[in-house]
Amino acid sequence: MSEFFKGKTILMTGTTGFLAKVFLEKILRTQPQVHKLYLLVRAKTIDLAAQRFQNEVIRTYLFRVLRDQWGKDFDSFILKKIVVISGDVSLHNFGLEDEKLKIKMFEEINIIINFAATTKFDERFDISIDVNTMGVLHVLNFAKHCPEIKIFMQISTAYVCGEIKDEKTIVQEKPFEMGQTLKKSSKLDITEEMNLLKKKIDELRSKNATESTIKNALKDYGIERANLYGWPNTYAFTKAMGEMQLVHHKDNVPLIIIRPTMVTSTLKDPFPGWIEGLRTLDSIICSYGQGKITNFLGHPKTILDTIPADMVINCMMTAIIAFSNQTPKNFVYHISSSLRNPFRIADVHDYCYHYFIKFALKNKNGKPIIVPKPNLISSLKCGEQSVLSMLSRCL
Repeated sequence: MSEFFKGKTILMTGTTGFLAKVFLEKILRTQPQVHKLYLLVRAKTIDLAAQRFQNEVIRTYLFRVLRDQWGKDFDSFILKKIVVISGDVSLHNFGLEDEKLKIKMFEEINIIINFAATTKFDERFDISIDVNTMGVLHVLNFAKHCPEIKIFMQISTAYVCGEIKDEKTIVQEKPFEMGQTLKKSSKLDITEEMNLLKKKIDELRSKNATESTIKNALKDYGIERANLYGWPNTYAFTKAMGEMQLVHHKDNVPLIIIRPTMVTSTLKDPFPGWIEGLRTLDSIICSYGQGKITNFLGHPKTILDTIPADMVINCMMTAIIAFSNQTPKNFVYHISSSLRNPFRIADVHDYCYHYFIKFALKNKNGKPIIVPKPNLISSLKCGEQSVLSMLSRCL
């Protein structure tokens, strides 16, 4: 692996995102002979981009091990390896105005990894389509100007495959064809979706709708269009359309699509348990530990497909190496746990209880919060009984 990355130049988009940071840390720590990393950061100026990189990336606790590894030479190492770029994937060539820099990037780049995405399930449809669908195409078009490109890796999501209700179903690692939907009876036209979206925005503005009204209307519209074609939310829908753009327009660009499931904290690399903010299950777990909730919603046998962030990064790096040795017929990789190591709602229920009994959080007075054994609500009837029980205790 070290031989492959030695002397390579990598372009990363979405640098300030959770998964991108874990990848960046891993590369810098384990592949110090990498030549250079161009890091795209969304900002109006290069100074603001550099400031965001310092505050939101390199100064975070994630880089503690790397910082200790290099000691007093850490800053000079970072300065030597990293070039921060101010830009936006929703713009042609990221909106770069420095022609010399752009030409240099074209000449040097060997690997492009597109982490850039808006991950809100109910994001405004116009924002989501700009980043997750058209932004992908802009990154691909940039890659086509790089004669030394070896790999273009798109970080997608396993949930582009939709909601699978039968747990015995094995979701295939297949790329989307242009226009394919999750409903066999329908056909998707991305250009038409863009035109309909523009028409929707023009209609709202013609009625002098407030920005708040427009925002909420476009959120609802995204969900409506996603559901029409079988996707559960705007995020999965626009990411699926992004994949279609890549597969249809890639030409000779060597493409890999990575589809992780629910990404959680690190398992062990660079150290166990690193996460940023409250993600996926974290808000429920923390609320239970704080004594704010006592009920877990879901059937005990329902599988929650979670995967640690560092395992996703390891799979990405392995896929790059495998791809560089021999171009495989399949270029879509699902990174998940449900088949080999299923994690069920009943497990969350049990692990949370035993963890917070052993490691209780403290309230504002410094006293340990004693959590009750949580109730598992698997049906509406159970939920009604639980609510009535809680009300009776309150009265």
